[in-house]
Amino acid sequence: MGLAVARALARAGRDVIVVEREAAIGTATSSRNSGVIHAGIYYPPGSLKARLCVRGKALLEAYCTEHGIRHARWGKLIVATRDAQTAALRRLQATAVANGVSDLRWLSSRDVVELEPLVRCVAALESPGTGIVDVHELVGALSADFEASGGQVVLKTRFEHAVPITGGFALRLSDPGVVQLTCRELVNAAGLDASATAEQILGPGSLAIPRTRFARGHYYALGGAPPFRRLVYPMPEGGGLGIHATLDAAGRVRFGPDVEWVDSVDYRFGSDRAEAFATAIERYYPALDRARLTPDYTGIRPKIYGPNDPPSDFRIDGPERHGVAGLVNLFGIESPGLTACLALGEEVAGLLEGDATR
Repeated sequence: MGLAVARALARAGRDVIVVEREAAIGTATSSRNSGVIHAGIYYPPGSLKARLCVRGKALLEAYCTEHGIRHARWGKLIVATRDAQTAALRRLQATAVANGVSDLRWLSSRDVVELEPLVRCVAALESPGTGIVDVHELVGALSADFEASGGQVVLKTRFEHAVPITGGFALRLSDPGVVQLTCRELVNAAGLDASATAEQILGPGSLAIPRTRFARGHYYALGGAPPFRRLVYPMPEGGGLGIHATLDAAGRVRFGPDVEWVDSVDYRFGSDRAEAFATAIERYYPALDRARLTPDYTGIRPKIYGPNDPPSDFRIDGPERHGVAGLVNLFGIESPGLTACLALGEEVAGLLEGDATR
């Protein structure tokens, strides 16, 4: 998100610096992303998630083609594994159509077997436009593009706090060579730390800062030949899209993520979850050989809603929300954030341009 926003601002003619506390870019949420390019099926019509996903998908696919980034339209099946789920599947189809996704196809169980012989369900939606992207290559291209536009990434430098001053902000950084930096505009794209970072700008207890909660997701790899030629998703559940099957750029299969609410950022795999994963997978892939499942990695999603709450939209908070000119806070940028990244960059650049002309 930070690189996509920075690139958009640099291409608009601004002098932009990205302050990155790690030793390399894209080492947190980005490096633990499943790499799916979403079509825009799940999100309420009119929401930021819906609008930026659909716009972002078009931008991202064009960007990948232009820069030689590995990506592919594998397509996706969303499956109802019992009759009671078909009404919800029809509602997903209607939501997708309302969001401008026009290429979905309703499939019977017989249709599905013809496409994916090992998938079992009572009905499915086919999304031929869903794809995948090599996230590492995307991050590298965004960084190179940003720097080619005159931007600069400063690594191993921690943002400590910012104070609004006349015409901008004074930032304190951990870099001993650059203790203080002044800027006209400031974008908080800190992901998992977005709420904590906002407190270092607006002050603790600000009503404009939502609480960020952490949802850890586990992934299992499937050894051997891939059983599917498409991504396979169950019906959404419990703060996520269900334990689904994705393919990477090389066609390898992994399953996940699940949803485990945690109190802090901890990427340890923790207890063995193979039994729970296998049970979930076998609902749509009963021929699973459980011995082929091996723990792969974990990721953590920054959510601004709790386990018993309905999913929330992205929050792109400008001055109208918090009252500070030149400041944009990004909260709750989880899925489909990767798909939406270039559109989100456009959105922030437009918001700051409008703020500057007031």
